[in-house]
Amino acid sequence: MRTIHRKLLRDLVELKGQVAAIAVVVAAGVMTLIIAVTTLDAISLTQDRFYRDYRFADVFVDLKRAPEGLAERLREIPGVDHVDTRVSAPVRIEVPGYPDPVRGQLLSVPDGRQPDLNRLHLREGNLPESGHTDQVVISEPFSEAHGLRPGDTLTAIIRGRLETMTVSGVALSPEFVYQIGPADLLPDYERFGILWMNRRALANAFGMDGAFNNAVLSLQAGADASPVIDAVDDLLARYGGIGAHDRDDQASHQFLSMELDQLRVMAVFLPTLFLGVAAFLLNVLMGRIVRTQRQQVAVLKAFGYGNGDMAVHYGLLTGLIVLIGLAVGVGLGAWAADALAAVYMEYFRFPAISFRLQPQVVLLAVAVATGAAALGTYRAVRGAVSLPPAEAMRPPAPETFHQGWLERSRLGQLLDQPTRIIVRNLARHRMKSGLSVLGIGLSGALLLVGSYQFGAVDAMLDTQCRLMHTMDINLYFSEPTSAHAVASLRHKPGVQHVEGFRNVPVRLVSGDRDCRTTILGMDAEPQLRRLIDARGTPQRLPPEGLVLTDYLANYLGVRPGGTVQVEIMEGHRRTLEVALAATVNEPVGVSAYMERQALNRLMREGPAISGVWLLTDESQHAALYDALWDAPRIASIGMIGEAEAAIRDYIDDTVLVMMGVLLVLAGSITFAVAYNNARIAFAERARELATLRVLGYTRGEVGWILLGEIAALTLLAIPLGWVLGIGFALALSEAMSTELFRVPFVITTQTYAFAAGGVLAATALSVLLILRRLRQLDMVSALKTVE
Repeated sequence: MRTIHRKLLRDLVELKGQVAAIAVVVAAGVMTLIIAVTTLDAISLTQDRFYRDYRFADVFVDLKRAPEGLAERLREIPGVDHVDTRVSAPVRIEVPGYPDPVRGQLLSVPDGRQPDLNRLHLREGNLPESGHTDQVVISEPFSEAHGLRPGDTLTAIIRGRLETMTVSGVALSPEFVYQIGPADLLPDYERFGILWMNRRALANAFGMDGAFNNAVLSLQAGADASPVIDAVDDLLARYGGIGAHDRDDQASHQFLSMELDQLRVMAVFLPTLFLGVAAFLLNVLMGRIVRTQRQQVAVLKAFGYGNGDMAVHYGLLTGLIVLIGLAVGVGLGAWAADALAAVYMEYFRFPAISFRLQPQVVLLAVAVATGAAALGTYRAVRGAVSLPPAEAMRPPAPETFHQGWLERSRLGQLLDQPTRIIVRNLARHRMKSGLSVLGIGLSGALLLVGSYQFGAVDAMLDTQCRLMHTMDINLYFSEPTSAHAVASLRHKPGVQHVEGFRNVPVRLVSGDRDCRTTILGMDAEPQLRRLIDARGTPQRLPPEGLVLTDYLANYLGVRPGGTVQVEIMEGHRRTLEVALAATVNEPVGVSAYMERQALNRLMREGPAISGVWLLTDESQHAALYDALWDAPRIASIGMIGEAEAAIRDYIDDTVLVMMGVLLVLAGSITFAVAYNNARIAFAERARELATLRVLGYTRGEVGWILLGEIAALTLLAIPLGWVLGIGFALALSEAMSTELFRVPFVITTQTYAFAAGGVLAATALSVLLILRRLRQLDMVSALKTVE
């Protein structure tokens, strides 16, 4: 082995603490990359395979009622490959032993066989047998939530009649990978389920013999969905069609796509952030390590080692550190990605997750980490090879100093000698001190980014679920109902306040942008469903005009005073120009609002409502549910408290799990940076500290000179870390905003305190480790110099 390679091994052993700390920085960046990219790849691959194998449809349409013969005309539309007509209906379910109301969606399947599109993946049991009218297949999440197996029975209200149904099988469908009920944001497997029934039985139950009210279409390869959708809408308009749409507006696919979009953002933003910080820290730390080996470099070059040898030597040192970081990062990243993919499987239900750590992902991690390390250490290595041996043999020339303003001031005269040494050293090495402050500040910024999401998510949910949604229960009717229903519901057990609402599906268009959503018609000053501005102040609905969430208004590119094209997708379909009266601030979903009577006029109808919100006495919920169960016009009963708990669980299990991992990584980086800073500071000043000991300074005074400098740098770095963290957090908040959630930019005092506390704790632990070395300082060895 060449001498210079033996030196490399000795350096790795001697610098093992610093090597481990720098490897942690690299591993953290690689781990974020592996987690995000591998989880994204696993879910995308699983989605593509499930969609392909079970023939997920391309176009979807709901309507009032159309004759079955119209299916042939749908098949004749250019670009259409296959058409499945179906019967779909909401249903209320009673599960034995479960007290709360349960909603369901019934869908027809061809008698005794699989549908051609949106085929079912049977987990247990079989499809309903041909000729049986009381058998259903239920969705797996609903089955697991209630412990239902083939052979168990359910009770349901179908068109006002109580029916008992037998579970024949348990299945998954590509149409319901993300199983949510109408108007829900998140799955509630206990209170909403999907059921599949034989077409003939379901059609008889809902008066749909020889007719359909739902259709799904697949497209020919390369066909454009837009002209097909237009043709479907034209054909079904007279039959109560509420607007065909492609996968982008299909609820399950839309939520899954938004989650994948967030993973793509994390796959770019977070590794860039972590590896960018790693590159900077490698530059600072490796530069300082090389400077401490200045005389070793001179001796090696004097013995004939050339610039290339020295470049290879320090390149190998960096490469081995990066290799250690890569191995740790890839291993832990793959383990964490597998665990995170399993968490996503709780919400996005696939037959199996196609998880694998693909070679190209590992190669990407190697390339990114190596690139970051090369950028970070280029200057340090160049500095090592550029020193002439004669110059490097000498200690660095003393710098020319002069008294600073602090030393000349009254305050400076009050400082003791060790403290003045600290102040002078910081002032006279501004660049080195500045880089140290920046390095510690960056690590503190990562801590702030990792912790800010927790407080921000709590603020978002408190705004949505406590300030805006103050109802306890929401009821949806099977069809628009007279507003007089509000009065009758006031007398139900435990009901304290009732507000009716009208919900109309629409397509909003402005320029070349459009959005499918609903207009929610409410009282002018709703008490149970408040609208708020950016300051959280409740807003009154104007007597005319549309109100949009600010996110939706920005997406459509409209401002108050402008107009929005509204395509009504219910009843008599029309397209209108409606003025935008105002915008409101909401962190969840994209919605449009109108005063209810104004919406009724827009729909050319009387005082109709689609449902009601109830404020209730929780102690009387059992009696209330019994009373509501007997009301056949009520299609579904939603529990707001459970919906809030579901949202919190979802965010805790996905976003905050990821942020928790990043927080641990940020803490590791913070300690690595603080420890390296302390170790290098000690190595750089060992000779100076030994000299002071010889001159009579006590061990405590010498320790204060080193530790006081580290403390000063840390205290200066904390405010800088806050500033940098605010910038990183703002960028992350903007990048991860979707139609589903917009995490508000809220940084609490606890977040600032956590970031500062993390930096201080890491520094304190590093100082404890350095104190042991300081106590063992060999003054004779430290004062020796190379002759």
